[in-house]
Amino acid sequence: MAAVTALRRSCRAAGRLVCIHRVRSCSSIRFIKSKYVCVFDKSALKFSHQQRLFRTSAVSCGQIVQFKLSDIGEGITEVTVKEWYIKEGDSVSQFDSICEVLSDKASVTITSRYDGIIRKLHYNLDEIAYVGKPLVDIEIDASKGVAPEEDVVETPPMSHEEHTHQEIKGHKTLATPAVRRLAMENNIKLSEVVGTGKDNRILKEDILNYLAKQTGAILPPSPKAEIIPPSPKSETVPAAPKDKAHKIPLPVSRPIVFSGKDKTEPITGFQKAMVKTMSVALKIPHFGYCDEIDLTQLVQLREELKPLAQVRGVKLSFMPFFIKAASLGLLQYPILNASLDESCQNVTYKASHNIGVAMDTEQGLIVPNVKNVQVRSVFEIASELNRLQSLGSAGQLGTNDLTGGTFTLSNIGTLGGTYTKPVILPPEVAIGALGKIQVLPRFNGKGEVYKAQIMNVSWSADHRIIDGATMARFSNLWKSYLENPASMLLDLK
Repeated sequence: MAAVTALRRSCRAAGRLVCIHRVRSCSSIRFIKSKYVCVFDKSALKFSHQQRLFRTSAVSCGQIVQFKLSDIGEGITEVTVKEWYIKEGDSVSQFDSICEVLSDKASVTITSRYDGIIRKLHYNLDEIAYVGKPLVDIEIDASKGVAPEEDVVETPPMSHEEHTHQEIKGHKTLATPAVRRLAMENNIKLSEVVGTGKDNRILKEDILNYLAKQTGAILPPSPKAEIIPPSPKSETVPAAPKDKAHKIPLPVSRPIVFSGKDKTEPITGFQKAMVKTMSVALKIPHFGYCDEIDLTQLVQLREELKPLAQVRGVKLSFMPFFIKAASLGLLQYPILNASLDESCQNVTYKASHNIGVAMDTEQGLIVPNVKNVQVRSVFEIASELNRLQSLGSAGQLGTNDLTGGTFTLSNIGTLGGTYTKPVILPPEVAIGALGKIQVLPRFNGKGEVYKAQIMNVSWSADHRIIDGATMARFSNLWKSYLENPASMLLDLK
């Protein structure tokens, strides 16, 4: 009883002399004394002569940690916040998705590094977030302590390297959150990986190389599918294909809205990347070369292979054949699979054929690439294209899919048109644009007219290192593979 009486007296005296612990704004004020706290409702404090309400509880104050946007690679310094997966007051755990951001190269999902409660979102949707600046504030349990790399509110800002390192066995291992997550998913200890980045920073490529050494793999795994033999052909004669009716494009009907004011919008995301890339690209002296390809035999071959691909769960278009034929041509003319340094003093011949495919998406023009085409089959290329197209439509392509290209094909013919003038995508030195496939009359070797499937192709090359004869010879070789698709079998490995 004596202890309770003393506690009541101390609470009555709180109105005259109190020590208020500075905490975040809430619906009550906490008065701290030793290990106990008296909590007064604001209304009780205002009418202290009528009510004296208090309770005692142990103090448990969390620390507010500023979760900064870490370096996501490729020299990216700013991103656009496209979607928040959390809101203020939500509880999160490590590796929970926080938001999706869009850089000028890829869409990236940011995950939490802490267990705690979201206290503040520093950006609204479609606002620009900067690398190294706070993204969200998270309240964590103070009893668990704060790791050295974490930034607590009201502490001096830490350097970028301190923000991205982690303590392992008494030494600092530099790695971004994305790299740490990749290592965790594959049960890899970062202390066992040798970093090749600046200051021995561990890069994504270091993790992949470590995995390759552990598993004995040489290249990234390609999708495998069970090979199912073709079903016996039916004795019934298939119906003759119907000629495609000439379709007249209809105008897109949209309601006309007159606002009465001009609207200015910032250039962000992939559109911003296009501005930068094309500004550099148009400094390159372009050499153009055009030709037409007779795809009659390839059209027949694709019709035969489409059912087999569908059984394996893959949609087979013409593009895998175009890509594989280009790769076979690049083996003969490697200068087209090269890059020129900024000083125009050195040419780097790329070992891998990472062939990009231009795609028109809601986010704008993007060019993901199929890696290591030189060692992939036509079916594997088709499978990878299906994956890239699905991710591109959903706006979920990663940085790895959008970078590292060495040669590009643009299938503008899916929208229409025959010839065009494609613009080279630096640091590449060549690009091809494919027109639509048309049924046109042509003469065979006997002078007879036949119905041919004709496609036009337009090439652009960097005229500083590629001459017209080289581009023409490459185009002729690529054309021969497509006009006689069986000839590709001789050079496939």
